[in-house]
Amino acid sequence: MPTIHVRDVSDDALTTLKVRAARAGQSLQSYVRQLLEGEAEMLTTEEAAERARTIAARSAVTADDVMDAIADMREARS
Repeated sequence: MPTIHVRDVSDDALTTLKVRAARAGQSLQSYVRQLLEGEAEMLTTEEAAERARTIAARSAVTADDVMDAIADMREARS
């Protein structure tokens, strides 16, 4: 498994991370690894938009179809 070294972390930030790790019952290394892996799993705005475009490109649904469905639902509630 690759290794990452992070330099120039402020004392305050390091202390906060150590306290949070201890409260979570984890080592600092495990706690920071969990934070990094969680961040890596989340999509950026650009990645989410690209996925949405890819999904939309495969769809035959038009904007008019969506507007018609919304109108039908509103009408059904009336």
